[in-house]
Parts: sequence; structure tokens; C-alpha cells
Amino acid sequence: MANLDPTVTPTIERPKSGFNDYAERLNGRAAMLGFVALVLFEAVTGQAIVTWLGLR
Repeated sequence: MANLDPTVTPTIERPKSGFNDYAERLNGRAAMLGFVALVLFEAVTGQAIVTWLGLR
């Protein structure tokens, strides 16, 4: 009887959507960039972002 087991295991790339390492890394970097931009904005203008937006 012939052996019907596969000889090669296919490699399937997982899609880059949902909660995965790539998305979490990208979100973390975007959050860090936004935080630094907010701190720089407040340092340059001397006022908080909520004051600049007219919310306070």
C-alpha cells in the first residue's frame, strides 16, 4: 500500500488584520508618536491641547 502522507508542509502567511503582533506594534508606535507630538505642542505653545481646542 502506498504512503499517502504529504512530504511537504505548506507555509501559509497569516493575514495582517485583527489583534496580532504587527497591528499591536503599529498601534503602539502611533500612540508614542501622538504622545510626543502632544508634549511638544504644549511645550511650544505653553497651553494644553484642551485649551487650544476651546474645551476649557
